[in-house]
Amino acid sequence: MAKPKTFFTCNECGAESPQWFGKCPACGTYNSLEEQISIQSSVDVPSRGGVSSWQSTQTNGKSHAKPAKARASLTFDQITDRQIARWESGYGELDRVLGGGVVPGSMVLIGGDPGIGKSTLLLQVSNQLAQKYRILYVTGEESGQQVKLRASRLGVSKTLSVVNNEKATVVVDNTLPIDPDSIGADLYVLPETDLEEILREIDSLKPNVAVIDSIQTVFFPALTSAPGSVAQVRECTAALMKVAKHEDITMLIVGHVTKEGAIAGPKVLEHLVDTVLYFEGDRFASHRLLRTVKNRFGATHEIGIFEMVAEGLREVANPSELFLGNRDDPAPGTAIVVACEGTRPIVVELQALVSPTSYPSPRRAGTGVDYNRLVQILAVLEKRVGIPMSKLDSYVASAGGLNVEEPAVDLGIAIAIVASFRDRIVDPGTVLIGEVGLGGQVRSVSQMELRLKEAAKLGFKRAIVPKGTKFPDLNIEILPVSKVIDAIIAAIPHQELTADDLEPDED
Repeated sequence: MAKPKTFFTCNECGAESPQWFGKCPACGTYNSLEEQISIQSSVDVPSRGGVSSWQSTQTNGKSHAKPAKARASLTFDQITDRQIARWESGYGELDRVLGGGVVPGSMVLIGGDPGIGKSTLLLQVSNQLAQKYRILYVTGEESGQQVKLRASRLGVSKTLSVVNNEKATVVVDNTLPIDPDSIGADLYVLPETDLEEILREIDSLKPNVAVIDSIQTVFFPALTSAPGSVAQVRECTAALMKVAKHEDITMLIVGHVTKEGAIAGPKVLEHLVDTVLYFEGDRFASHRLLRTVKNRFGATHEIGIFEMVAEGLREVANPSELFLGNRDDPAPGTAIVVACEGTRPIVVELQALVSPTSYPSPRRAGTGVDYNRLVQILAVLEKRVGIPMSKLDSYVASAGGLNVEEPAVDLGIAIAIVASFRDRIVDPGTVLIGEVGLGGQVRSVSQMELRLKEAAKLGFKRAIVPKGTKFPDLNIEILPVSKVIDAIIAAIPHQELTADDLEPDED
């Protein structure tokens, strides 16, 4: 009998160790090593057409002279072309993030904090897709009654049915006629965590789309490790991916996240799937951001914006208005920038507050902006413009809590800080686009035409941009600048005191 051999696997990073440690040697996580047992057979199994038979054909390290011939590989000319017809999910924001729609046979992983709305979004999307296709919603965290209770609140559960494994029927025609009056027309719910039972249900029902909520609750009985461990997540995802590719079934998988915000489990989970989406949002705010990190069928770093309401998630038609402040009542220290998330331009208001410090070293804080770039811009303003930022506390925030960390918002940050320092108001009809260099110069950025079109569509009259860039013919005044000081002069006009300003107040 073969002697069992034990080793230890980290639950966080998947690294293997021959002995147990209190801390993982690879990622440094405490109490994350779990014991695994592997059985090595002491009997040599003869190979049939494998490596041993291939080695037997070698003579003195060289194979017999014979013409080269491919056994399984194909050239590009031998591979047939197939046009991939994407499915509309019913939500334009989700279709944008996926690259134009749901790709049949793809595997999509959605991660996010608890309570952010992952299950709500997938249940609403499943209801929309069920009008044309057969959907199987596998829930491992809730019972069928709990899913139906949430579905009734979202207006999904008019004909929602919970299926059992014994009553599953084999359906040959996967696409059903559309009935606009039906809700959840072809949506089935399966409360199950056993991978073998899930695969049997998929083979029996033959759905077009299968939703797994969540992958950390699914377990393979042949493995001794607990559900959610590295081995379980890896094997269950690999089995589902094999079914998705062979049967042309779209898999939408929910993944838990760690306290650092990364998807829990091994990193191979993100490598196996075709698309990785992150659901972001502040629990104190109503809007949610769906951001793509990996996409084999479209562009990355695209975002979709939703708003959480009583009836579930609702799309935000014009996200720029969400991140713009009150333009009718401007305040000192604000500037408008145009940030690009993937191929989507978003107009964002930046707010800055500068005040004398009461500490030996000034405080710097940034909300929604990159802290390192903020410190760099403050140093440029002190060295190239002459503002004593080393004696001032500086706070910068983006309206709405949107993270704008690209270099194109550098000029807006600099102008907002200067406007707050001088207590001036930047023209609310002006947008600022440009990267600030260490020498005080304003550098060009990408997708300038896309940014200017978005600004002109929202009614902005002026745009301060880097000099030397080609600009489209739009209904907006272009002010090209080469230095930060030039941008300050153009954005913050000199305001002279009048006789009324010199008169004392009534107080």
